[in-house]
Formats: sequence, C-alpha cells, structure tokens
Amino acid sequence: MLIVNERLRIPLREIHFQFARAGGPGGQNVNKVSTKAVLRWNMAASPSAPEAVKARLRACHPRRVTGDGHVVIASSRFRDQGRNVADCLEKLRAALAEAAVPPKPRRPTRPTRASAEKRLKDKRERGEKKRLRGKVG
Repeated sequence: MLIVNERLRIPLREIHFQFARAGGPGGQNVNKVSTKAVLRWNMAASPSAPEAVKARLRACHPRRVTGDGHVVIASSRFRDQGRNVADCLEKLRAALAEAAVPPKPRRPTRPTRASAEKRLKDKRERGEKKRLRGKVG
C-alpha cells in the first residue's frame, strides 16, 4: 500500500514494474543486470484516487502521464533493483502529494490609492525625461 496522506492510498496491486538494463557506472555488471525500474500505474482506471487529484496530477506532471492515462516513472539512480523500485514509489508518492493539495483560490484585490498615485507619478516623470531628450530648438 502506497500511503500518500490520510485520505489517499494506492494499493500496490495497481502498480506494475518493468526492469531494464541501466546505463552509468557499474562496469560489466551494467551489461548483465537489469537494475533500472520503470513504474506504470493506470491512473485513469484507478478507483483509489479522486478525479480532482487525477486532473491536477495530469496538469502538474504532463510528461509523466501518457495519453491513455498511465503514469510512467523511471529510476536508475541506484545500482540495485530494490532501491530503484523504492525510488520510483517515492517519486509517485511525492507527485500525488503535490496533486492532492487543492490550489488556493485567488481573491481579486485592488491596488491601494498610494500605489496608484505612485505609478502615475513615475509615469509622468518617465514621460518628462523622454520629452526632454528631444532636439533643442
């Protein structure tokens, strides 16, 4: 069970892993052992996550979500498979935790009178400076 927060939990049976040979340091071991982990989670068909979280995840991480609604996360940071699997799960947990927080609604505000007057004063001064740059006649 991947626990994101107290309300959002993803069962591990919904998550599938594939393994491939990773590049990087490791000598001959790199050519023999499949240590790179690729996590695939069918977000579109998952009943575990609310639709709002799915939409925010799709918006926050568009490169990680495929067109058919699969989340694909890869890790080849470590030289053993188990730690790469844990790293993939941690990346998914972090992305879901970010998407689980609804954005704060924007409250429209008006500029203060002092800031409006300062803007107009600065604008007049800039215009005067530019007017004085002209030809001396």
